[in-house]
Amino acid sequence: MDTLEARYRLLLDALAGTAPGESARLVAVSKTQPAAAIRALAALGQRAFGENYVQEALAKQRELADLDLEWHLIGPLQSNKCREAARYFDWVQSVDRAKLLPLLDRERPIDRPPLNVLLQVNIDGEASKSGCAPDEAMALADAAAALPRLRLRGLMAIPEPHPDTAHRRAAFARMRALFETLKARHPGIDTLSMGMSEDWPLAVAEGASLVRVGSALFGARPAKA
Repeated sequence: MDTLEARYRLLLDALAGTAPGESARLVAVSKTQPAAAIRALAALGQRAFGENYVQEALAKQRELADLDLEWHLIGPLQSNKCREAARYFDWVQSVDRAKLLPLLDRERPIDRPPLNVLLQVNIDGEASKSGCAPDEAMALADAAAALPRLRLRGLMAIPEPHPDTAHRRAAFARMRALFETLKARHPGIDTLSMGMSEDWPLAVAEGASLVRVGSALFGARPAKA
């Protein structure tokens, strides 16, 4: 039966043991989904949820305040949203420029753990996509690691949705190589976030430790009118 629980269990089974030494971790992409859908998935054991838009996420967080959830901002971050992102998210996966870092650091509440930060890399150089250039990642990582209220965890990418499987896999492989280079300088990093509903197996095969899956869990989003 094609239900939320069935899709979730199948995905967890597929993820189990796929990353070297451990299972790749799942972030359920809940953008455009109602709070009720998040609550239903949380009841099955899922804790980490990813949202693209700060304001949409804040509304859901208020409705789900009775649950112990882990919130990831995975969409582009504007500087005027850094205050809310720093205060109300556990992870920001989409840091792509240096000006965001001191804003996030300043606004992170002192009574909360440091904000987990991933640097978004535009691995295929797409003009329409956010992310720093691969050769900018090291300097951005150095800047993030120097701030006390941030915890640099690793890298995130959304490679070009190319129809050729080998092309996509090559992009994931370049991300893994960049991650290993970065890890040599910042040994504490531990997260390579890449892979979505349509390509997460390729990403995991190339070393993803975290995948972001939405439609494969919740079902296809309704077409816009």
